[in-house]
Amino acid sequence: MTFKDLARAALALTIVVLMTVGGAAAERKTFDEKAFIAAQAEGKPILIDITASWCPTCQAQKPIIQKLSAEPQYKDMTIFDVDFDTRKDVLRMLGAQAQSTLIVFKGNKETGRSVGATSESAIDSLMRKAL
Repeated sequence: MTFKDLARAALALTIVVLMTVGGAAAERKTFDEKAFIAAQAEGKPILIDITASWCPTCQAQKPIIQKLSAEPQYKDMTIFDVDFDTRKDVLRMLGAQAQSTLIVFKGNKETGRSVGATSESAIDSLMRKAL
């Protein structure tokens, strides 16, 4: 094999690895009650992310959640985004009163809740409670 062949093989392997890692991320979607109930019925780990576009704490949480949700242990997790300003019905249903609220479920059982957490370790600890 020439150096050029080895470089091509290394590039192909890198692409395969990146595609595999990318496919292991948690699924993120806008909150839909039917999808939420279905995920609960399947016993899936669930993270509810109550957010507002104007909230700096919410903006600090987003990249942390994105990074953690790409880790293999969270590949089966479903993350539901709830807009604080427009989904008051969902806030009432969940008993949430503030933006930057994160709620985790294991199936239909709530296993943890946090308001305003912005450290990676705190959010990771919360997310693990859904596994």
